[in-house]
Amino acid sequence: MDTIEALSDPRVADYRDLKDAERRLRQGLFVVEGRILVRRLLESGRFRVRSLLVTERALEGLRDLLDSRAGGLPILLATEAIVRGIVGYPFHRGCLAVGERGVEPAAGALIEAPGPRLLLALENLADPDNVGGIFRNARAFGAHAVLLSPGCADPLYRKAIRVSMGGSLAMPFARLGDWPAGLGRLREAGYTVAALTPAPRAADIAALGGRRPAPERVALLLGAEGQGLSAGALAAADLEVRIPMAPGIDSLNVAVAAGIALHRVSGARGKPWPA
Repeated sequence: MDTIEALSDPRVADYRDLKDAERRLRQGLFVVEGRILVRRLLESGRFRVRSLLVTERALEGLRDLLDSRAGGLPILLATEAIVRGIVGYPFHRGCLAVGERGVEPAAGALIEAPGPRLLLALENLADPDNVGGIFRNARAFGAHAVLLSPGCADPLYRKAIRVSMGGSLAMPFARLGDWPAGLGRLREAGYTVAALTPAPRAADIAALGGRRPAPERVALLLGAEGQGLSAGALAAADLEVRIPMAPGIDSLNVAVAAGIALHRVSGARGKPWPA
């Protein structure tokens, strides 16, 4: 354990300029803020933890996990004033961690995994709040993985992690680089691709559980607010579904829509679907 007594200490370089997301990507790192999320990072074991920056109080709150870890984890101990001076904002409550991204899973591995599967495919969701909210919902409703188009926000951006309540630390995800053509791989792997759209032509999502046996492998396709799904993405879908809304309302926040759709789709799997 190292004590940090100066803002200029080179050992805390990873914790400076946290709003510079591109720098983190280049370095292959990400930052987790707050005791709950740092605990989830440590518990998950999915990512290698490079170091912790904590106050004495935060350290005591993690002591049970740290005492049980084999091998050395660099712990940087500092006062609240020093942590605040290094980071520049208060969301962390004196507890941060730097994780190493490692090698991202290949999209093919997530698509081709055997058995019943529920995937999400996100197109051009550039807002990290929305991406984080969808990851939180995906985990809550039993999705297995998330695929992202090249235009989507980074699920390991600190704000996305915070909004996801650690969901993006646990939920497997991958970039599907050849978007939207690559969505055809979902059909090839036996998925029914359901595109979420407010278009009147789309089937009412409440009809899921209707007239024919439900598929065991489902991919739910969502687009950004405003422009919605591209023509290419819609063309890759087997069916289009919509969430009915009150007259005069034409859209929902995409994370809210994803939660409603996931709840319905996860409940309808194993029951008949519309023909």
